[in-house]
Amino acid sequence: MWDLRYSGGAAGAVALLHFAVAGSSVVTLTRTAAAEAPAAAKTAAHEERLELVTASGVHALDVEIAATPEKQALGLMYRTSLPDTKGMLFPHKEPRELTMWMRNTYIPLDMVFIRADGTVHRIEARTEPFSERVIASGGPVSAVLEIAGGAAERMGLKPGDKVRHSVFGSTPSQ
Repeated sequence: MWDLRYSGGAAGAVALLHFAVAGSSVVTLTRTAAAEAPAAAKTAAHEERLELVTASGVHALDVEIAATPEKQALGLMYRTSLPDTKGMLFPHKEPRELTMWMRNTYIPLDMVFIRADGTVHRIEARTEPFSERVIASGGPVSAVLEIAGGAAERMGLKPGDKVRHSVFGSTPSQ
């Protein structure tokens, strides 16, 4: 088990909050950095098109890419809403067991764990806001997609469905 401690600014401290990398991690955060974190959550993010291919059809989303440790740590913390057409993708170079949590996350989310080939491995639906319960992928995956709580069910997304995005070697139809 790792015990990560940081006493610097918000960006670095937030980097340790949201995302527990490859197993169990214990993370602590200074009060100062925690107080600064909401301001960091308001920064504009680059969005890319992603498609979910389900039995009910193809569903296009505009997703923020959490490609850095800082963005992965912050995730969707402090957001008060998320439309069904938006989300955040947490890509990783190598497939592995990934874990997430809902600390400082105000809205319920669906966490979609995705294999390297773009196949949905499993979905953790309607996660509990502010929970520090560790949510595991249940097997090696190369990405996690966070979408609005209940959106996976509304779109008919299920394990075995496909995700189209360059992270998985495919491109969405524009």
